[in-house]
Amino acid sequence: MTTRYRLYCITKNQTNPAYDGARIGAARTARSLGCDLLNYAPEKPDDPAEQGRLLERVLKDKPDAVLIAPTHSSHLNPLFKEIIKSGIILGFFVSDVSDVSPDIFVTSDNYSLAGAVGTYLIERIGRKGGLVVLDGNPNSITSAPRTQGFLEAAASYPGIRILARESGDYQRDTARRAMTDILRRQPKVEGVLAANDFMAMGVIDAFNASYRSAPIVGVNAMPEAIRAIKDGEMCATVAYDAMHMASVLTAATVKLLRGRTPPSRIELPAEIVDIKNCDAWNLPYAERQLPDWERMI
Repeated sequence: MTTRYRLYCITKNQTNPAYDGARIGAARTARSLGCDLLNYAPEKPDDPAEQGRLLERVLKDKPDAVLIAPTHSSHLNPLFKEIIKSGIILGFFVSDVSDVSPDIFVTSDNYSLAGAVGTYLIERIGRKGGLVVLDGNPNSITSAPRTQGFLEAAASYPGIRILARESGDYQRDTARRAMTDILRRQPKVEGVLAANDFMAMGVIDAFNASYRSAPIVGVNAMPEAIRAIKDGEMCATVAYDAMHMASVLTAATVKLLRGRTPPSRIELPAEIVDIKNCDAWNLPYAERQLPDWERMI
């Protein structure tokens, strides 16, 4: 008889729809493999202290594995080390940390995908103009490489200027406030590079409130971003897909629990999604196709 393993999945927040996708992907995959999975997330978005309390619960409850998108690159390391010492399988998705090696880490190349979608936007606006860059949460290990990818793409075009660079913390409201302030200072913005789709939604909110517009790109391919592409409010996103990452991590973790050896690092491809190919992504997370994880692990 196959063991019914208990898994805990901990995301960064309850606000970003990309993490709704992650929770759905993990739960659907666990169910298909005959395992039980419980989803948790901090009530305060991206709060390391609250995520730490959830990890303390893991140590108390002792599930077979915990799958987590860490909120900070180092603050949770002592708890991660305790989890490893206790024999609980530890898997990371989306974000990694310093000085702790999980059993499995599933991600995509943040630097390359940001460079690719940044180049897409620059070509779209004719290789010249003033751009705004909205960074992610500084505590997240994904933020710096995405910003680097954006800035290096811009630097390779002599006609491109960075008008403003602000942190949107990967949150819609924070990005809306930042973009509103930028629009007050900048009479002409010709494009926005947002480090995730949730911030891109805040940029759209700010543009709509000011009766202005400009091409916007984001990252995640979340359903609301796909609708924005179809409606002409965004020009592209990148399928840095938390749902797929959580699904693949869940499957790889169960494989490890069953005595097999999945790769310790799995890097998923991240394609640009625009008006030409967005129909394939125009579904809620519950209806999107899960990845072919058997091929990946």
